[in-house]
Amino acid sequence: MTKKVRVRFAPSPTGPLHIGGVRTALFNYLFAKKHNGEFLLRIEDTDQNRYVEGAEEYIVEALNWLNIPYDEGPGKEERCGPYRQSERKSLYKKYVDDLVATGNAYYAFDTAEELDAHRKQHEEKGKTFIYNWHNRLKLKNSLSLTTAEAQKKIEAGEEYVIRFKSPEDEILSLKDIIRGDIQVDTNILDDKVLYKSDGMPTYHLANIVDDHLMDITHVIRGEEWLPSLALHILLYRAFGWNPPEFAHLPLILKPTGNGKLSKRDGDKMGFPVFPLQWNTSNGELFSGYREDGYIPEAVVNMLAFLGWNPGTEQEIFSLQELVKAFDLERVHKAGAKFDPEKTKWFQNHYFQLLDTKEVTSQFKNWLGQQNISTSLDLEKIVSLVKERASFVHELWEQSNYFFNAPTTYDEKSYQKAFKDDTAVLLSQVVSLIEQIEEFSTENISKEIKNWITAENIGFGKVMMPLRLALVGEMKGPDVFEIISVLGKEETLSRIHKAVALK
Repeated sequence: MTKKVRVRFAPSPTGPLHIGGVRTALFNYLFAKKHNGEFLLRIEDTDQNRYVEGAEEYIVEALNWLNIPYDEGPGKEERCGPYRQSERKSLYKKYVDDLVATGNAYYAFDTAEELDAHRKQHEEKGKTFIYNWHNRLKLKNSLSLTTAEAQKKIEAGEEYVIRFKSPEDEILSLKDIIRGDIQVDTNILDDKVLYKSDGMPTYHLANIVDDHLMDITHVIRGEEWLPSLALHILLYRAFGWNPPEFAHLPLILKPTGNGKLSKRDGDKMGFPVFPLQWNTSNGELFSGYREDGYIPEAVVNMLAFLGWNPGTEQEIFSLQELVKAFDLERVHKAGAKFDPEKTKWFQNHYFQLLDTKEVTSQFKNWLGQQNISTSLDLEKIVSLVKERASFVHELWEQSNYFFNAPTTYDEKSYQKAFKDDTAVLLSQVVSLIEQIEEFSTENISKEIKNWITAENIGFGKVMMPLRLALVGEMKGPDVFEIISVLGKEETLSRIHKAVALK
């Protein structure tokens, strides 16, 4: 029987979750749900020196905002908890002791100063110092010392690390779902540190042990972990465990395609690279998609296309559709160029799908934050301008003339629209509007259009200066819609003002 699919997203709480990490979480989520599996969150906080207060809460909040919550993890303690590595500290000693006992790992007592000296000596000869098969018997470790000597150092409280003993003269054949077959010569691998004398494992040991104990079937992670694949496969072999399947996702590149998208690129280039806003302890502020007004569905749709494509022309996918369509075989090897304009395209699509009542409520809140109050029909205004906006704040740019009468008029348009007879024509429009009792869009439109037709006047001669009088520019929705929203008194006031300037 095939094992139930179980995947994990395992970030370090060292700061806000970068969009590359969010993409990794999303691909894990999609893969799990596609195969009726489980999506776990594990907090890899073995490096306590880099731990940042609030980072774990940020990760959880970001996943929830994007509607890709985890099935197991902190606060959702199932059979494999705890899900913070710092709370699993007591587990790892047994496993590293097993590796030492089977000859797959050894104690190393070299000090940082001694290792630095070795590195410098190698650099002077134009070489790179690697701690592995070719020099480990010349260094200070339990392979070069007698068992008694090594034991004496441990009992004396000397600091040590436990290193993995990489095999010699072997070509490892590795498989990656995205990258295919990979071959690695074990002679080039270094003997990585797995465990420190302070009782904390390194990433490599904790990662493998936890993935095994949590029954992880597929490890879907960023390309930056590809160089660790050989070591991880060797660790599984040393423990006698079956490894999960691996898939290494492509890098997310800067919009220029030149290098990896970094945490600082976004604010430099004018777009967020974090799902949520983040305040650093020294007062630095990084923008977030949520606070910038993006819709979570738009962010998810955009992220899905960073390195994956469905093999069809379809670009708009709901989360359910992504789950159905997602396939790791269709993830590219090459880096995925981030496109801020495409992100806005997705945002515009999803913004148009929002219910007008919901958008009106958000717009009302936004106006309140700007200390703008109004008695106008906000829902009607939103319905008129929504299609020209992608964000709530853009509704203001598209509708500010409803709230504030124009104080100036676009000069080029004014010269074109206002002729010698314009004042007379607009005065007649004023008379018509004054007589209209049922002040609906349809009725206003009918009365003015009938008059224009009856008098055999060119529509542009009336409609252009009328729009300019109401808006100040040649923009906006149907003029009669604008008049009905403004009301009779405000409409007449604006026309009188424009005529007085002529």
